[in-house]
Amino acid sequence: MTSGKSCLAAALLAAVSFLAQGADAKTLVFCSEASPETLSPSRAASSVAMDAIRQMFDTLVAVAPGSTEIVPSLAESWSISDDRRTYTFRLQGDVSFQSSEAFKPTRPMNAADVVFSFDLQRPDRTAEAGEFAEFRGDGIWKNVESVEAVDDRTVRFRLKAPSAPFLASLAMPLNAIQSAEYAHSMRQQGTPERFVDRPIGTGPFRLADYRPGIAIRYQAFEGHWDGRPPLDTLVFSITPSAAARLQKLRSGECHVAAAPAPADAEAIAADGALRLLSTPGLTLGYLAVNTTRKPFDDVRVRRALTMAIDRESILAAIYPGTGTLATGPLPQASWASDGAAAEDGYDPAEARRLLLEAGVTSGLKVDLWYPAENRAYNPDAKRMALMVAADLEPLGIKVEQKSAPWEEYWRRLMDGETTLAFAGWMGDTGDPDDFAATLLSCSAAKPGGTNIARWCDAGYDRLIEKARQETDRSVRAALYREAQQIFRQQAPFVPIASPEQLTAMRGTVENYVASPLGFHDFSAVDLAD
Repeated sequence: MTSGKSCLAAALLAAVSFLAQGADAKTLVFCSEASPETLSPSRAASSVAMDAIRQMFDTLVAVAPGSTEIVPSLAESWSISDDRRTYTFRLQGDVSFQSSEAFKPTRPMNAADVVFSFDLQRPDRTAEAGEFAEFRGDGIWKNVESVEAVDDRTVRFRLKAPSAPFLASLAMPLNAIQSAEYAHSMRQQGTPERFVDRPIGTGPFRLADYRPGIAIRYQAFEGHWDGRPPLDTLVFSITPSAAARLQKLRSGECHVAAAPAPADAEAIAADGALRLLSTPGLTLGYLAVNTTRKPFDDVRVRRALTMAIDRESILAAIYPGTGTLATGPLPQASWASDGAAAEDGYDPAEARRLLLEAGVTSGLKVDLWYPAENRAYNPDAKRMALMVAADLEPLGIKVEQKSAPWEEYWRRLMDGETTLAFAGWMGDTGDPDDFAATLLSCSAAKPGGTNIARWCDAGYDRLIEKARQETDRSVRAALYREAQQIFRQQAPFVPIASPEQLTAMRGTVENYVASPLGFHDFSAVDLAD
């Protein structure tokens, strides 16, 4: 029998060998946080997967570097009807799909590929889209009535109602354009799983190899419609520990590191060989409360929970100097955030009074879940769980701390199996609807939806629906202010922090632009000689 040490040594040797492939070429190594649950756009659920997918695929429209502005991509132009329900896109010409040993495209991307890509996400095709599709609820089809090919280079979307966030939602990697010809070819060859496991897109890099838990290796796509990327090879070195990512960065094993620990930010900034990029993030970390479970169906208990937790201390300990206190369902960096103080500040005495008023006495036992893997919106979930438990114990609330690997963790939250759980959201689009509706709408409160609080308020829902259909930003902002007041009165979850987006890199990295949406784009990145 092979010893444990021998197995570990073999695994490390394999990892080093894998990362070293293409070392003579211009290779950039990115120390990423975790293994993506999938590399298929229609199955993606996490920001980690979206990051990995973004390198291989393009979308109809894109987010301009360093901003939330929507710019052309695979669609060179578009028009919007007077009733704001019909969007007509004119596609770029001669856009090539990548090839592989099993597939050689016979035609450029066309409108049929666009229709195919969005059909994959229909709610009635969840099984085909994959097991993670339920994490997004109805997705874009919640408000899309139809998608049709007018001709090879023209696609028309018809919406059920006007939608201000619609264009921005098209820039999300899960709405990437996939090859209908590739899917058909793999079915004919009897290997339909390759369409999912070996994805092919139109993006700047093509997939070379993926070894879960070790690395993803990409190669430059020579035929990219917007020009070949400067890098020859891009490697995502999967490194869950922030400390390990920093060590690799300092030693030169990686050039860019995702989500450095906030506690290390000052030291990174002071290191002459490194650079730290910090961007106000469209990110929210919060404590999800299942409002369908007693006694948390009582607003007094939820308000007591908010007042019992010393969030300022959590901010100082978990996000030192790299975040702001969250006071509502929108991150502070959102243009629709009202910036108002929390309805209920830290007040253990008032929390105790409210609990007694609600009939909750000593002896309440609750489960508190935290993810086994840290995320940018919660860089030390285990420590945060300890701090929350310590705050609740004096009020007679006994906390049973539980954890699970990422995929199981999110399934439990989406299936409503938790009472209290740390959650978070990184803005996919830059639009406030991505938080206000995704996290708290009534439609997202159904089983498998992203409203983990399972909270549904008709007044709140009317406001955010009206805001979604409004195009005047000042009017939208006023509607969101009203919605935030309802949130604070009803306390469906405990907002904790709006952390900054942190990225660390070596000084040799050129042309990297940090995004307020937290993703990593390497299409224009280069390495100094």
